[in-house]
Amino acid sequence: MPMNQYVKWRQKALLGVSFTLVAPTGQYDPTRLINQGSNRWAFKPEIGFSRRLGHWIFDAYGAVWFFTTNPEFFSHNAFFPGSNTKSEAPVGAFEGHLSYDVKPRLWASLDANFWTGGRTSVNGVENLGTLQRSSRIGGTISVPINNHQAIKFSYSNGAYVLYGGDYQNVSVGWQYSWQGRPN
Repeated sequence: MPMNQYVKWRQKALLGVSFTLVAPTGQYDPTRLINQGSNRWAFKPEIGFSRRLGHWIFDAYGAVWFFTTNPEFFSHNAFFPGSNTKSEAPVGAFEGHLSYDVKPRLWASLDANFWTGGRTSVNGVENLGTLQRSSRIGGTISVPINNHQAIKFSYSNGAYVLYGGDYQNVSVGWQYSWQGRPN
């Protein structure tokens, strides 16, 4: 779309889909328990919805990660001379944002996510202790510096952590926009 149309465009409701594919890259040694590579494929279909009502914007995303089986997990070594297979159950994820636009590049949002699943099995025996279930909440504020630049401040914290790191995250980012840049 030409820049003059883009500047005048106003969002109402948007629906989108995406597909992420992760190939089994990296060095993988089946005789070692810990590896740099994964020796499996992963893919994630995702659907997103965004709706603007005046200065308010609501975004929501839902996705599921699927994983193929690793047919050579910690195999052919002194601990297990044969082949082990490792599989992982799908991981469902949801993310939502509620934003308020004060003016261009000055906005604030409340953010939350939740994911669950991912129990692993070795040779068909499920490990009940590997269920991943966590949630984070946070917020972001974008403050304009001039017509082309803004600084963003973000904070998030673990709201519910069953598996994985329970930590706080603080970030600062600089954003530059070429919109309206002189020739």
